[in-house]
Amino acid sequence: MFRSISHFLKSLKFNYLSLFLIGLFAVFLFAFLYGGVKKETYELTEFQISPQTIRSIKTIEDTAKTEEERERAALEVGPVYQFSEDIAKNRQAIIVSLFDLVIEVKTTAENEAVELGEPSKGNKELAEILREKLVSLEEKEPSMLLGDDVINKLLSQDIAVLLSLQKTLASIIGEELSKPVRTGDITSVKYEVERKLRFTDSIPPTALQAAIAIGRSAIVETEMVNEEATQMNIEQAKAAVEPTRILLGQVIVREGQVIDREVYKQLKLLGLLTNQSTVKPIAGSILFVLLVSSIIYMHFVTWKATSAVKKKALLIVLTIFFLLVILMKLIALIEPNFDIVIAFLFPTALAPLLVKLLTNERLAVMTTIITAATAGVILQESFASIIQMEVALYILFGGITSLYLLGSGGRRTSILGTSLGVAISNLIFIGFYLLMTQSSYELSELLFYAIAAATSGILSGALTIGLMPFFESVFKIMSDMRLIELSNPNHPLLKKVLTETPGTYHHSVMVANLSDAACESIGANGLLARVGSYYHDIGKTIRPNYFIENQHSGQNPHDKLSPERSRDIIIAHAEEGANLLEKHKMPTEIIDIARQHHGTSLLKFFFVKARDSGDDVTEDEYRYAGPKPQTKEIAIISIADSVEAAVRSMKEPTVEKIATLVRAIVKDKLNDGQFDECDLSMKELREVEKVICKTLNGIFHNRIEYPK
Repeated sequence: MFRSISHFLKSLKFNYLSLFLIGLFAVFLFAFLYGGVKKETYELTEFQISPQTIRSIKTIEDTAKTEEERERAALEVGPVYQFSEDIAKNRQAIIVSLFDLVIEVKTTAENEAVELGEPSKGNKELAEILREKLVSLEEKEPSMLLGDDVINKLLSQDIAVLLSLQKTLASIIGEELSKPVRTGDITSVKYEVERKLRFTDSIPPTALQAAIAIGRSAIVETEMVNEEATQMNIEQAKAAVEPTRILLGQVIVREGQVIDREVYKQLKLLGLLTNQSTVKPIAGSILFVLLVSSIIYMHFVTWKATSAVKKKALLIVLTIFFLLVILMKLIALIEPNFDIVIAFLFPTALAPLLVKLLTNERLAVMTTIITAATAGVILQESFASIIQMEVALYILFGGITSLYLLGSGGRRTSILGTSLGVAISNLIFIGFYLLMTQSSYELSELLFYAIAAATSGILSGALTIGLMPFFESVFKIMSDMRLIELSNPNHPLLKKVLTETPGTYHHSVMVANLSDAACESIGANGLLARVGSYYHDIGKTIRPNYFIENQHSGQNPHDKLSPERSRDIIIAHAEEGANLLEKHKMPTEIIDIARQHHGTSLLKFFFVKARDSGDDVTEDEYRYAGPKPQTKEIAIISIADSVEAAVRSMKEPTVEKIATLVRAIVKDKLNDGQFDECDLSMKELREVEKVICKTLNGIFHNRIEYPK
């Protein structure tokens, strides 16, 4: 059944086939869009009696009520206090330092007076000296700023009294501050310090007021609010508040119930209030589908390519788009259950990467644009919006970035590298989106968006690598990635050529270099020519010794065979090689190169040998079965194959000899009609000759003779 459908599609003209397939695609796309735009809405006003019971059509968070509940929970959180034992020690140290300075000033003054035999300085002078020494202490501890009266009273005391005061104050302060003291407790603690000082017998009356002033100044908080811990508790309390959600299926208002402000707000939040008919968005969807379908049709109609190529490309694009639309719909179905935009997980570069690798870049650009537009419509989550613009731009920028980064290669490493670049592009766009919304986001939301952007890029590359073999197999496509895999020397067939026919392997590598350079010079597929050259003589592995490049013993088995038998062996290698490649399920393009690289050319050596031996033979009997080269790449490989073998047989190749030989071989093939079935122009043939000569000159250049 599948073969009959395939045959039917192949027999259709492209214009009819494209209209048929794009029409099916349009119906399919509209079916997916219809479910998203056909939403029941209600014409309601505040304080109106509800004509029916209305239920929520999706799960959505009531952000205003959620925030209100969180603020209420935050207000119920009390401050967290933290006690510090170090404060008591610090205040004791300050008191000790203060009295040390007073004692130092008095001692220094007395010593100077004794040495000089003069009267000791008065309290006024000593007060000035002490005040200077107390500057740094008072700057660090403003609470310890002492008045002149206190300083004068301290200076009037004996050193023994000062030492006693120092010890007493340090002890009382240490005792009081070893307990938790909050801001509201300071007054009572100061009173307790004063009371203890008044009942201390060791303090003389003249020093009591100074001691009380210092003691009261030394009292500070030892248990203070820990802002960080308090804020953490507030955040935890807020986080513990479950978001207030309007759940899918929840009754918003029952029939006959008054629509109060709260109900009206919920209806508005759900997007259920509108005066427009649902026919308009459906009609708009039809126009959108027609626009997308028309762009696809116009692209293929204006594309100058063969009907077979366009048919295959159209099927590829529509298949990829079909898979992506299904993915979009799945995301759209689950997105209402989340409070964040999970559409950012969509693999932005999947479509352009697949289409570019499987077809061409121009078609990939078109696919990127329509994919972005379609995603914006399907993944829109707000009833009031026409298109989810941030999602559309997100996919558009990611897709375009992938096309620039991928280049012309198709290696897995280049695809993965491209996916990383797309991930960076996604992150930049996410940053733009979050900043432009001017909303505050929690850390968990920011982390999700960052992970979603990276996942989207990496998933694009991973899915591309995973889906490529499927498309290559189903549509029989030779992609650059597949070609690069086939060029791996560890491929079983290339190993077979290398181990069983090393001479043929070397010849194939030389042909690959020549054909690759020549193809690139005229815009043909150089990579296909290179890889095809590696396999073009795979048939020689069946009878390796019958080909001159593999004969290392000096004996030629053809010397013992008739020209007819030798002809059959040599000519058979093209068809046998093609059969071997088919057996290993190699791509059609590689098989065609093996079968067509000799075209229907004449096996001159054995034809002349048979004719000279007196046999009645014709040229047709000694020609390859063909067909003639059907593509530019195969034609160029046939030239490179003949040229490489001929130049290698030259004893002393020079620039002039190589140029003459190449021109002769090309002219001979041209006159023989070997290029009649491919679109190789004379201008391109001249360029091919030029490049092949240049490459050969680089290989067979003259070398200096080194002394023995």
